[in-house]
Order: sequence, then C-alpha cells, then structure tokens
Amino acid sequence: MKYICISCNAEIAPREHATKFLCPNCGEVEIVRCEKCRKLSNLYKCPSCGFEGP
Repeated sequence: MKYICISCNAEIAPREHATKFLCPNCGEVEIVRCEKCRKLSNLYKCPSCGFEGP
C-alpha cells in the first residue's frame, strides 16, 4: 500500500520517518505526513471535518 503525505502530496518512502494517525478532531480520517513536512511543521487539513494542524 502506498502512502501519500496529506501536506505536500509526496509518496512516502518505505524507510522514511513518516507518521500516520487519526484526525485529532473527528477521528475518522487517517492523516499521513512525510518526514520533511513533520520537521517543517507544514499545515495539514482533514478532508472530512476541515481541522487544520501543524
């Protein structure tokens, strides 16, 4: 299964230090973020509820 960063739309490499978690607001959508966006604290937006986070 391929994972795509929700912030920059980059494909996540297999050994990259990415993260995935459920939206902290609605808990319905799995948020996937690449290592670069995590380190830069790039914003992400939940497609279900519109929650934005760093």
